Amino acid sequence: MEGTKLRGRRILHTAEQFAKSNVVLLVAIAAAAATCIFVPFDREYAGYFDWSTLACLFCTMAVVAAFKNIRFFIWLADVIVRRFKNMRNIALALVFVTFFGSMVMANDMALVTFLPLGYFVLESCGNKKQTAFIFIMQNIAANLGGMLTPFGNPQNLYLYSYYAIPTGEFFAIMALPFAAAFLMILGVCLFVKPEPAVLQGVPKKTPCVWRSVVYALLFALSLLIVFRVFPYYWGLLAVVVALLALDFRALLHVDYSLLLTFCAFFIFSGNLARIPAVAETLSAFVAFDPLAVGVLSCQVISNVPTSVLLSKFTENYPALLIAVNAGGLGTPIASLASLITLNTFRRMCPGETGRYLIRFLLYNFSFLAVLIGTGYLTLLFF
Repeated sequence: MEGTKLRGRRILHTAEQFAKSNVVLLVAIAAAAATCIFVPFDREYAGYFDWSTLACLFCTMAVVAAFKNIRFFIWLADVIVRRFKNMRNIALALVFVTFFGSMVMANDMALVTFLPLGYFVLESCGNKKQTAFIFIMQNIAANLGGMLTPFGNPQNLYLYSYYAIPTGEFFAIMALPFAAAFLMILGVCLFVKPEPAVLQGVPKKTPCVWRSVVYALLFALSLLIVFRVFPYYWGLLAVVVALLALDFRALLHVDYSLLLTFCAFFIFSGNLARIPAVAETLSAFVAFDPLAVGVLSCQVISNVPTSVLLSKFTENYPALLIAVNAGGLGTPIASLASLITLNTFRRMCPGETGRYLIRFLLYNFSFLAVLIGTGYLTLLFF
C-alpha cells in the first residue's frame, strides 16, 4: 500500500513538473481541441500546417543542440566573461552574449544556455544579490535580440515564411525597434556599479574544432532553408542524416514541445478562420489596430501563438511583426522565454520569486512602452 502511494505521489509530481514546464503547449492543445468541436476533422486540416516553418525550426534547434553538446556556447561565453574585471562589464558581457546569441540560437535556447552561466558567474564572484537583475535583463535581451533576423525568434520564422516577406524589407521593418532595444539594454546595464570582481575556477575546455566547423556548416545550411535558397525538405534530410552520424543525441534534445505548440496553434488558428462569426470579429479588431491588438494578445496567449492566430486575419505584416516581437515583453506568459527565466530563477533562488516578479514587470512594461512607440513610428514608413 505504501509503495502504491509513493508511486502515485511520483506520478503526480512528474505531471506537475510537466505542466509547469509546458504551460504554453497545454494551452495550445486545449485551444485546438476546443475548436475541433466546431470544425470536425476533414481534408482541410492538412492545409493548416506550414511545413517549411516547422522544418526550419527543427533544423535550427537540432544544430544548436549539437553545439550545446560539445559545450561550444559555454566555452564562448566563458571566454567573453573572463576578459572583464568588474560587475558592470560582467553584466554587459552576460546580457549581450544572450542578446546576440538569440539571433542565431532563438530566444528560448539562448536563455537555456546562458542563464545558468549567469548564475554561476555571479556565485563565483560572491555577488548573487544581482541574480534577479541579470536574469531579467538576460530575458529582455533574449526576447529583443532575435527580433532583427528571420531566424532569431520562432514567431519571426513563421511570419517570414507565411507572408513570404522579402529579406531586405524584413530587416528594414525591424531595424528601428532593434536599435531602440539595443540602446535601452545598454543604458540600463551601464547603471550597474563597476565593483571589482574576480572569477574563480579554470577556463572552460576548448570544444572540438572539427565538430564546431561541421556544425557551423550545418547551421549555415539551416539558414539557407530560411532564406529559401532551396526546398526545405532537402535541408531537413541533410541535417538529420548528418546529426544521426555525428551526434544523434542532438536530435533527442530538440524542443519538440515548441514544435507541437506550433502544430496545435496551426489547428487552432485554422479552425477559427473557418468559423464565420469568429473570423469576422477578429478581422474587425485586427483591422482597427494590428499592433495594439497583437501586443495585447501576446500578454494573454504568448507571442508565438499570437503570430499564428492573427496572421489569418491581416495582411499588415509589418504591424504584426513588430507586435509579436515587442509583445514578448510584459507578463511572464507573454513569451516562452519569460517562462523559462521565471522557472530557472525559482529553482536557483527559492523564496525570492515575489520580489523578482515586481522587478520583472517594472522593467518589462517600461521597455514595452518605448518599443510600442518605436513601432508606431516605424509603421509611418510602411
